[in-house]
Amino acid sequence: MAKKKVQEEDQQQSQSGRLGEFGSAIMQIAQEKGISKDMVIETIEAALSAAYKKDYGKRGQRIRAQFSEVIGGAHFFLVKDVVDETTREFVQLEEGEDGELAAQHNDAEEEIVDGEEKLPRYNPERDITLEDAKKIKKDAAVGDIIEIELEPHSDYGRVAAQTAKQVIIQRIREAERDSMFAEYKEKEGEVVSGTVQRIEGRNTYIDLGKSIGVLFPSEQVQGETLRMGQRVKVYLYKVESDPKGPGITLSRTHPEMVRKLFELEVPEIFTGTVEIKAIAREAGARSKIAVTSNEEGIDPIGSCVGQKGTRVQAVIDELGGEKIDIILWNEKPEKFIAAAISPAKVLNVKIDNDRKEAKVTVPEDQLSLAIGKQGQNVRLAAKLVGWKIDVIGAKVEAKKEEAAEEEEEAAE
Repeated sequence: MAKKKVQEEDQQQSQSGRLGEFGSAIMQIAQEKGISKDMVIETIEAALSAAYKKDYGKRGQRIRAQFSEVIGGAHFFLVKDVVDETTREFVQLEEGEDGELAAQHNDAEEEIVDGEEKLPRYNPERDITLEDAKKIKKDAAVGDIIEIELEPHSDYGRVAAQTAKQVIIQRIREAERDSMFAEYKEKEGEVVSGTVQRIEGRNTYIDLGKSIGVLFPSEQVQGETLRMGQRVKVYLYKVESDPKGPGITLSRTHPEMVRKLFELEVPEIFTGTVEIKAIAREAGARSKIAVTSNEEGIDPIGSCVGQKGTRVQAVIDELGGEKIDIILWNEKPEKFIAAAISPAKVLNVKIDNDRKEAKVTVPEDQLSLAIGKQGQNVRLAAKLVGWKIDVIGAKVEAKKEEAAEEEEEAAE
């Protein structure tokens, strides 16, 4: 008697250990693939249903498996729709014909023959009459779904096992792909770190950890050379669903990348104390950003520059040496435009609000500085403020301005 009890305890412990290993395997798959535990169990149920139908079911049947983690087994159910006899055409079937009929006819759609609507055929494998359904479930109604429990089986043939394996692989891949898409879709518009995995033609592929993103030529900084294995920060420009995984388009030229890099380096911007109001960028050459403070006593330009320029220098280094002008944003167009033309000194700004055009007068000796190399400075300023800007040099007005300043100094 005692010996029998020990054997039963050993059997229970063995079974408990197997179930523990099985549950651990489910959790491991969920963690490795980045999908939920429920999705793994749903995949197992789909695989068991496919295997059961392959060996013990009939064509056209709908079989549902209900997997239990506790016992490590499954219950199987034949799923049928409760239909009204007046909505189906009953056909006398020969022996063995019902399975083929179930596979060939869709009971959800009406057939049309010679322009006339014909009722779909009654499918005994998928349909059940209301009269028969009430024998199983007293309150059954047309449109309900009836589940009839099937005899459990644990032995499956090679073909059924292969079918189950294919279902599991396919479902896990789909779940993993959907999980990665959702994860990176949430990060769309953010800056992330990655490693240059490979370069094919003019396209550069960046390993982001769980997925691969691509830098197309149009999103690469002209003149910048990326090396294999190099760590770089990239802007998640667009994330699209793709059969092979999330289609991730990256960028190193997007203006918003400058904003996100400053958010990483400047705590005041991250918390909202300092705000970047506008950005104009020519990737690889120069950027202009307009900043303002939402709290009194906070210097927005000083916050972005940092002590001894450490903050802005970190952004410049990340952008490969791209120059950055930080200017003070102003609600008044005249002052904003004058600041945007910096580093050139502005004497006068005349604006046309209706046409959004401005004429900016600068000292003649600073005309080239205001325009910039190949017109870059004035072009970025115009893009920053959203106005058309014409720059005019004035030698006489410059002298008057200097004389006025000298008079003020003498008076002081």
